[in-house]
Amino acid sequence: MYKILIVEDEIKIARFVTLELQHEGYEVEVAHDGRSGLALCESWKPDLLILDLMLPELSGIEVCRRLRQGSDLPIIMLTAKDDVSDKVMGLDMGADDYMTKPFAIEELLARIRVSLKKHRIDKAGSSSAGIMKAGLLYIEPASYSAGYGEESISLTKKEFDLLLYLWQHEHTAITRDELLSHVWGYEYAGDTNIVDVYIRYLRQKVDDRFGIKTIHTIRAVGYMFRYE
Repeated sequence: MYKILIVEDEIKIARFVTLELQHEGYEVEVAHDGRSGLALCESWKPDLLILDLMLPELSGIEVCRRLRQGSDLPIIMLTAKDDVSDKVMGLDMGADDYMTKPFAIEELLARIRVSLKKHRIDKAGSSSAGIMKAGLLYIEPASYSAGYGEESISLTKKEFDLLLYLWQHEHTAITRDELLSHVWGYEYAGDTNIVDVYIRYLRQKVDDRFGIKTIHTIRAVGYMFRYE
């Protein structure tokens, strides 16, 4: 049985989601502020976290940031705000998914299933994957580490996942929709600009920093990893 932690300060929403998850067979715990939620994550060890952005004590962004210092726990972030900058902020701190209130419970349940499945597959794949190299550039999926020569490259989880997926399909043009589906775990209807934002982040941290060319834009298609 999967364990899901809900960190949500709106009591009615937390109660409603709890009942629906329990009905689906999940074991559920609830915290109503960020500090308690962080403590429960460390003590209860959930399989997935549903995390509100705006919380007392510690914000959802801060909870996410602290967790990502040593955990790959799947995180679905909830917020009343519907703005690309908020989505980017949450994802950049390491959230795996993002939902705007109000939301349909069926969609949340579907995203939970996708996140749990993706995490299970990632775990299985990373345990057997070795270091991938291209010139002086390398990434190690098992430890979520990357570097160029003797220098390490600091990547968020989403940046790492995006680079890894492109690299695993080297010399293949990947559409934005495919990247959304495989890296973010579900379809972002009409929200492919998120991909462009993260491609820009990667280029700044990898290509621009080291004077190389790895991520190529394929006009009218998407992107391709090819080391130059």
